[in-house]
Amino acid sequence: MRAFFQSKIMGALGLLILVFFMGIFGFKFFYNYLWIDAVYMTVITITTVGFGELHPMSASEKIFTSFLILSSIFIVGYAISVISEYILSKSNIGNLRQKKVQQKIDNLRDHVIICGFGRNGMQAVQKLEAYNKEYVVVEMNEEVVERFSDEDHLFVTGNANEDEVLLKAGIERAATLICALPSDADNLFVVLSARQINKNLKIISRATEETSYKKLKLAGADNVIMPDKIGGDHMASLVVVPDLVEFLDNLTVSGEEDSIFVEQIPFEKVCPSGKEQAIKDLDIRKKTGCSIIGYKTPEGEYIVNPEASLILKKDSKLILIGRPNQIESLKAQYQV
Repeated sequence: MRAFFQSKIMGALGLLILVFFMGIFGFKFFYNYLWIDAVYMTVITITTVGFGELHPMSASEKIFTSFLILSSIFIVGYAISVISEYILSKSNIGNLRQKKVQQKIDNLRDHVIICGFGRNGMQAVQKLEAYNKEYVVVEMNEEVVERFSDEDHLFVTGNANEDEVLLKAGIERAATLICALPSDADNLFVVLSARQINKNLKIISRATEETSYKKLKLAGADNVIMPDKIGGDHMASLVVVPDLVEFLDNLTVSGEEDSIFVEQIPFEKVCPSGKEQAIKDLDIRKKTGCSIIGYKTPEGEYIVNPEASLILKKDSKLILIGRPNQIESLKAQYQV
């Protein structure tokens, strides 16, 4: 649609330029006007401003000028209508797209809201897409929204510090909020606002300063991530225990195209009947080839390398490791 309107605009502009040069060359070569006089006569004729002629016109000059006036009236009128139609249509297309996006957002439940579409926000989106998780991005930079907004990316344009913007993103129905704004103060304000609106929301926030960590936790953030600290620790670990770090770097969560090694499964997937069972009774390794390396209790505690006699409780989770084909077998077996 946009290409169609742009082609019409280019055509209208082409006609305007054609009439303009026809007038200049006509006055110059047919009636021996100076170049500046030919341009002047063409401009006042096309624009119909009503200034007087440079000298009395002959009959042929009057006919040529009349023809130029009639041609310019139709062509200028056509150009104005095309440009106006394009501007109005562009506005309407934008409004329709925003309404369509808002309708999709209003239908979301238990989705993820990402505040800020910078480096960390983009990485979060890539991971969520790998897991087919529904998400909404809140970004105040209109150029960024215009560049990345499409049917697959749901954006809300505005300042995440404003409750109205968070409500448009469906904060009341969301399951998780990721605050990836560059300013700790902005992240703190968003966390406070979001926690007040949705008490059950899981909030993950980015922080750059050590002093912001406790403040964000007190404000209601469930997890606070410090990318700079993680990066420094990782680089130092490559010096102290390089082989171990490289091995752990190769263990990525499921959802990536390469090196799919780690996956988590909730209780209801491994025990669809709801009956609590021991790990050894599940026989997951024999069925899929994956090994259980961790267990998360319903209270949120983690047990590394749990015993085979451990009884799985409701609302708990298992963490498993395996080669890519084993992870795929796991997904197929338990419909993860």
